[in-house]
Amino acid sequence: MVKKFGVYIPDDIISDLEKCMTVLGLKTRSKLIQEALRLFIMEHKWSLKGKAAGIIGILYNHETDHIDEILTDIQHKYLDIIISALHIHLDKEKCMLIIAVRGPSDKINELLGKIKNLKGVMLARPLLLSMD
Repeated sequence: MVKKFGVYIPDDIISDLEKCMTVLGLKTRSKLIQEALRLFIMEHKWSLKGKAAGIIGILYNHETDHIDEILTDIQHKYLDIIISALHIHLDKEKCMLIIAVRGPSDKINELLGKIKNLKGVMLARPLLLSMD
């Protein structure tokens, strides 16, 4: 079953939408909007309930006192959901940590909250998909 509904979209978004349609080879706005809505739902459904899998990308200042040790300790407390981790040196001060996770979304949210609240963490962003 398909439902039809109307939405108000600003001109600048319509312009960008039409450029995307051309680049992606989509013939109708409906097809592009359906794809965008599916992606939005998949990106956010994990936070509602059930199981999720993906990565948490973390940008942090490694010169912050004990930040590497604290991040390692946190990871050891979540071994049941952490599959792997990759540490990348970006420059003299900044590092990126990519943590691959799989498990209950509430536990992933808990891990994410602990990381986001650390002094020295500049950004912690999940890229997760629902497994339900």
